[in-house]
Amino acid sequence: MSDSAYTQLLDLACGAFLLAAVMVLWRHELTAIVRVFALQGVALAAVAALLGLHEGRAGLVVVAVGIGALRAGVLPYLTHRALAALTTDRQPYDTASTETRETRPLVNVAASLLTAAALTLLAHAVARPLVELDPTPATRALPVGLAVVLIGFFVLVTRRHALAQAVGFLLLDNGITATAFLATSGVPLIVELGVSFDVLLAVLVLRLLTARMRAAFGTTDLDDLRELHD
Repeated sequence: MSDSAYTQLLDLACGAFLLAAVMVLWRHELTAIVRVFALQGVALAAVAALLGLHEGRAGLVVVAVGIGALRAGVLPYLTHRALAALTTDRQPYDTASTETRETRPLVNVAASLLTAAALTLLAHAVARPLVELDPTPATRALPVGLAVVLIGFFVLVTRRHALAQAVGFLLLDNGITATAFLATSGVPLIVELGVSFDVLLAVLVLRLLTARMRAAFGTTDLDDLRELHD
């Protein structure tokens, strides 16, 4: 692979990775948010695969395949199953969409998109000194990983639905993983496996908790649960 083709493909994968995070802020349907998260997993796997192919590191390509299977397959599947479990016991007359949509985020869509733009600019400003130390195609894309970390944290603190917050946590983890790949040209396989299994365990726990919340209180909207507490 030539250097120009590598740079273009890496920029394309990083652009898709960042765009997926922004799309999570734009969409309200939880099913669509899970699909966007799966697409981001594909983009993250592509970033790792491009780094491995360019540097001739077979281990990094194996890590990329594992990332694709876990973050574009297993995690979205588990999240989708958790969403399906929340809606199977709804009554026919129940037309409310609180279990399938993020209906009342703390920040509306327009303000969220503007905030995402501001966070992306902040990530570029913060990463500039690091990029100047070693201006390679990978390090020049480092602000993308930092921007997704910030956007994931923003989703985590502004969404009211438990599953939407879980996706925010997963975005945050994807951003950290991308930052590690771009800054260090990949991480050891055993480290990535350990982190991935931790994330998988967290998703399984979140799925169990959302199912219990739905069974006990009839909703997973955190504002409704605060009202029950009050």
